[in-house]
Amino acid sequence: MKQKSELITRSWPAPAKLNLFLHINGQRLDGYHDLQTLFQLLDWGDDLVINVSDCGNITRSGNVDGIPESGDLCIAAARLLKSRCSIQYGVHIELNKRIPLGAGLGGGSSDAATVLVALNELWHCGLSIQQLAEMGLELGADVPLFVYGNSARAHGRGEQLQSVTLEEHYFVLVFPEIHISTAQVFQHPLLKRDSPVLSWSDLDMKPGRNDCEALLLNLYPVLQDMMRDLLNWGQPRISGTGSTIFLTFDTKKSAISAASELKCRYNVRAVGGVNRSPLPDRLSIKG
Repeated sequence: MKQKSELITRSWPAPAKLNLFLHINGQRLDGYHDLQTLFQLLDWGDDLVINVSDCGNITRSGNVDGIPESGDLCIAAARLLKSRCSIQYGVHIELNKRIPLGAGLGGGSSDAATVLVALNELWHCGLSIQQLAEMGLELGADVPLFVYGNSARAHGRGEQLQSVTLEEHYFVLVFPEIHISTAQVFQHPLLKRDSPVLSWSDLDMKPGRNDCEALLLNLYPVLQDMMRDLLNWGQPRISGTGSTIFLTFDTKKSAISAASELKCRYNVRAVGGVNRSPLPDRLSIKG
């Protein structure tokens, strides 16, 4: 451990994800759910500027409207790492938030994972990626995905991950003005919870059924209208427990073309799927 730190300023990526499919196999005694899902990382997301200093305070700024500091996973991640590793240093986190809240794109979890990975290096904690992933699981079930930084198939609570190499696809994300609580969805009595556990060899590694979709369409009729409209551009699907609807395309050109047509009707963005997060490439020590 170094005795003194210099002020370090660097921008760190926090990519979004899609759940290409989501099957809920049952509810556990601890209140969580067993599931099978396919996570696709995207080439778009949030950015965090992390300023480390000798001051012991943990603070944040940025376009964080709607995220109280007491509920900010970035702050929680920094505090957890500082406590576990007995760190004396402080940090200021400036969050450039692009991923909407409650969108089903993993924004908060990705931000928390980026804080853990970045501060592990900047604070010289020396933890392994596995140790960081285990710590991240205390913050949220999706955090380990972003710590490991690979598109993956997942089961258990979503934390048991196996990296996959997915075919190249592009997506148009459609953002309704709706923020959906993951807890609300998983606690709802009408949520489908009885999908059979399937062998991974029987599951296609491409967009498919989301067991949350029927409930979400019932709770938010505007999503039904949007889904019907978007059939004119492909097969719309909802990501995870959030509000984001996505369309899948084989080429970047076709995704950009569809986004251009849709932008006068909805808030949309064309993005690409990636198998590896850009976050590990920012580390001075790889692996």
